[in-house]
Amino acid sequence: MSGWLVTGTDTGVGKTLTSAAICTCLVAAGHEPTYVKPVQSGSADGDDDAADVRALAGVPTVTGVTLGPALAPAVAARLAGEQLTGTDLLAAVTPDLHRPLVVEGAGGLLVELGTDGTTIVELAHALELPVVVVARPGLGTLNHTALTLEAAANHRLAVAGVIICGATDAPDLAEQTNVAELQRLSEGRLLGIIPHLDDVTPEALSAAPAWLGPLFGGSWSLA
Repeated sequence: MSGWLVTGTDTGVGKTLTSAAICTCLVAAGHEPTYVKPVQSGSADGDDDAADVRALAGVPTVTGVTLGPALAPAVAARLAGEQLTGTDLLAAVTPDLHRPLVVEGAGGLLVELGTDGTTIVELAHALELPVVVVARPGLGTLNHTALTLEAAANHRLAVAGVIICGATDAPDLAEQTNVAELQRLSEGRLLGIIPHLDDVTPEALSAAPAWLGPLFGGSWSLA
């Protein structure tokens, strides 16, 4: 199985936008990716990450379990009186071995996705996919990213690298210095920088090959 499992240093950090950018970049490089969201919470508020990625990147998408409240999936499932296991989550991932997968988690690395305690860690191991960590650009991101990378290492996960999402046009000193610091913390595995977008549209996403590095078929480099 080829592809990546996209996680983040927190909720709302830009995992869905990053997933769409990765898919767009892969398509531009001649690949045919499939996006998978094993569990979607927040559907009662209209949250539908797969629909967003499909609209932005124009790729096939799969959603597994859907939950109403905008909560950690395991919490939402418990409130609904439902059992949600790792087996349920894996059932959503039905890969075509000729298509790379972009699998998006929920929340951060250790958020419980299943009521049986399944997290991104177990999904990554079961799928044998390397993890992409999405990080914020500003103050506080160094600690959050270091904690995520340390947890990944402790759980023996393969980490492809880190992508910064939401870089501003006028970065302050923290954001300016964080690029080099995140490159250092990730041991040289900074994979790209996605700018803040006022309008998230397919036209805006067409620039993704300039934001992401060669791992995804893009041209971005730290230099």
